[in-house]
Amino acid sequence: MSAAPRLTALLAALLAAGCDADRPASTAHSPAAASSPPSRSTAAPAAPPPDADRSYAYPAADRVVAIGDVHGDLAATRAALRIAGAIDGADRWIGGKLVLVQTGDELDRGDGEQEIVDLFDRLAVEARAAGGAVYALNGNHEVMNVQLDFRYVTEGGFRDFEDVPGLDASGPRLTPVPPPARARAAAFAPGGLYARKLAARDVIIAVGDTVFAHGGVLPAHARYGIARINREVRAWMEGKSPSTPAVIAAEDSPVWARLYSSEPPPGPGSPPCAALDQTLAAMSAKRMVVGHTVQKHGVTSACGDKIWRIDVGMASHYGGKPAALEIVGDTVRVLTADATKAADASSATGATDATKATKATKPKK
Repeated sequence: MSAAPRLTALLAALLAAGCDADRPASTAHSPAAASSPPSRSTAAPAAPPPDADRSYAYPAADRVVAIGDVHGDLAATRAALRIAGAIDGADRWIGGKLVLVQTGDELDRGDGEQEIVDLFDRLAVEARAAGGAVYALNGNHEVMNVQLDFRYVTEGGFRDFEDVPGLDASGPRLTPVPPPARARAAAFAPGGLYARKLAARDVIIAVGDTVFAHGGVLPAHARYGIARINREVRAWMEGKSPSTPAVIAAEDSPVWARLYSSEPPPGPGSPPCAALDQTLAAMSAKRMVVGHTVQKHGVTSACGDKIWRIDVGMASHYGGKPAALEIVGDTVRVLTADATKAADASSATGATDATKATKATKPKK
């Protein structure tokens, strides 16, 4: 059988339900299956109270750079990290005290996933030693893989985990999984090696006065508890909880929400922006940065620059160009390869107008 029919048959065996990129699967395809996601929650009119447990919050940094979805594209990942000033040509940390946030979806749609996950883990160690930090978050595709929902895995992605040292793909819980997918399933099933790597990552964090999540944080999530969400997802990925937490499996969960990413962008006073204002107030933050929904023309903002949408579709699956978002104090600007080259050229000629190279904004008073 040729490669394409083999892959088609494998995916059909893994997921009988139809493919819908806009929502989670109705059931989790894992040995310990989660229940169906709860129906879309309705936020209460009252604003959530300030979050008392702020273990998800990190101190402000002089320079913060965020990178969106990379989806298995190692070349695009490296390009974005270099645009951010995080790595050199040998993929070593050169960011110093830079705080780098990757907002999830390192997995699926490309063949370089293992290298990407390992790269961010190594950079986190190197950055910490230099006084900086790297925070990679879990997105919906990380959650899906721990559920063994392999709808968006490439054929190369199945092979990619066959060489993981110490991986046991022969256990009885993997018997229902088609043989070509067993190595990946062993890596990502709750308690598996790569599931534990993902468990070390949060779903939602704040750095200074900026919140970061994959899909978006809603008032209901703030009421539920940001730190509680991180704890529950971590316990499940570690294999210490029997099923996917309902709060992360719901269609409007922090990894699936698209409330703030609609087109045209929501404006101040709209229902999405009102929800955003409630959430930011509860989290003592000024802005939020999200990925998940591809912005076809590059990084965009909405709600008076209180929400930044940074999934630019940089992976080869989408064909977009790598970009990043830089936050320095109250100044937010988009970084691209073209802008970086222009800035370098301007610096070499003594130019001082940095706004020619990048888009810079300040929150409206």
